[in-house]
Amino acid sequence: MIQYRLRTAQSRHQSYVDHRHRPLRFVVGDRVFLQVSHMKGVMRFGRRGKLSPRYTRLFEILRAVRKVAYELALPRALSAIHPVFHVSILRRYVLDESHVLQYDSVELDDRMTFIEELVAILAR
Repeated sequence: MIQYRLRTAQSRHQSYVDHRHRPLRFVVGDRVFLQVSHMKGVMRFGRRGKLSPRYTRLFEILRAVRKVAYELALPRALSAIHPVFHVSILRRYVLDESHVLQYDSVELDDRMTFIEELVAILAR
């Protein structure tokens, strides 16, 4: 009798959880954001606390290790980190044309330096 009630309660709870659950699946070549760990008191990207960014830059998926683990293409600067991450700390990147940045060309002299010139004074 107690086992029956326990199974009923578990089944009811599972139905509440499954109602909003959506499995995340990625394929090789997808681009994803990697979540930054939330450690208290650590300065990340020049900001502390809740104003610090939650996700780092884009990474490409190299292969699926398991259904919930993916290997990412990390740069050399992050070579000390294991490249396999759980799906819960990844966020899919949706391509948006407004994300493309236009860079001005920089003219370099023969010593590979450039002179920075003032364009406009915005405030006193």
